[in-house]
This record gives sequence, C-alpha cells and structure tokens, in this order.
Amino acid sequence: MKEFDAILVGVGRAPNTEGLELEKVGVAYDKFGVKVDEHLRTTNPRIYAAGDICLAPKFTHTADFSARIVIQNALFMGRKRFSALTIPWCTNTDPEIAHVGLYEKEAPAKGLKVRTFVQKLEDVDRAILDGETEGFVKIMVEDGSDRILGATIVSSHAGDMISEISVAMNNGVGLAGIGATIHPYPTQAEAARKLGDAYNRTRLTPFAKSALGGWLRWTR
Repeated sequence: MKEFDAILVGVGRAPNTEGLELEKVGVAYDKFGVKVDEHLRTTNPRIYAAGDICLAPKFTHTADFSARIVIQNALFMGRKRFSALTIPWCTNTDPEIAHVGLYEKEAPAKGLKVRTFVQKLEDVDRAILDGETEGFVKIMVEDGSDRILGATIVSSHAGDMISEISVAMNNGVGLAGIGATIHPYPTQAEAARKLGDAYNRTRLTPFAKSALGGWLRWTR
C-alpha cells in the first residue's frame, strides 16, 4: 500500500457569471454557464464565449482551442464548429488515465458496431524495462474498417501516448496506418503500433491465407 500525506477532494466547478450583467445584453446562462451554439455564439449573435464558462469539457487545452474557434468565427466570419474538435483528456493519477473519442458503451446509440483491440503494457518491452507494466492501451475501431472511434490508455505516460491516437483520429489515419508507421524501439508508445499489427492480422482471412499459401507454393 502506498503512503500519502493528504487527499485532495475535487467538488466540481461553478461558472462565475456574477456581476457581468449578461441579462442586459441578451446573453442567456444558467447554473452550468453561458449558453452557446455549435459556433460558440451566445444568444446575442454579436457575442461569443469560450472556455470553462460555456463548455462541458473543462480542460485548459479545450479552452485554448475553443478560443481559436471564437477568433475565426467572430473576427473572420468563419463557420468552425466546436463539435468537430477531437478532444483528448488525461487524469494525472499514478498510473495516468487518458481517453479520446467514444466509449464502447456509446457506440450502439450512434448506430455503430465496434471492434476493440487491447495491448497490455506487461507485454511491451520498454514498460518492462521501466518497471511500469501496470496498464494497457485500448483502441476501438468501427467494425469492418480501421477507422478509430476512441481509445483509452492507462499508463505512467498515458497523457503523452494519447496524442498519437488523437492526431490519427483528427487526420483520418486508421489503426492500420499506425501499425504501418515505424515507432522507435524501445518505447512505450510501441503499444499502439502493436495494436495496428493486431488489426492487420485480422485482415488475413482463411480465404486470404489459402490464397497466399497457394501463391507461395506456385512461386517456389
């Protein structure tokens, strides 16, 4: 059992709208914050909002990118949508817990069938060398393709490792593409590449194996 000095209890956050007199300018809000649409525009079309005051995901990196959307939409007549962002998050426990995209339980409601691949860190060489074998990398793809729908990582370096999955999702790179990308060895990020290999092996159907065997016999 690990020793500790104190326990920090997080009780949540409350939006600070006091004294802003939002009613006078027609900006609607409630106990959860300022109400905005997909483009982060408030109920007053000349006023936008960004960050924790109006968003459910209350992360510094989310606030940063929502501010970028506001700048583009408010100053340059953009039509950027907040829902188009791929937002990873990380809980800085030991080991860390990071996630991006959908959870498996959310897929059926969206009419999606999924396939899940899991790589335990106890089978990743760098994690063994580091003595950090507690955890896993789990990537969920749409059934019948390698399109990544979501990922969860439990690892001492989960916050760093989730970025590769986020980049892939944001740029349409599937799990096969991760498997086809050389990763430096030994690193814990190699766990994601191993899952790419695992996906590629599922494409070798019995018919494909038979055809490949026939081809090799014929070419010898």
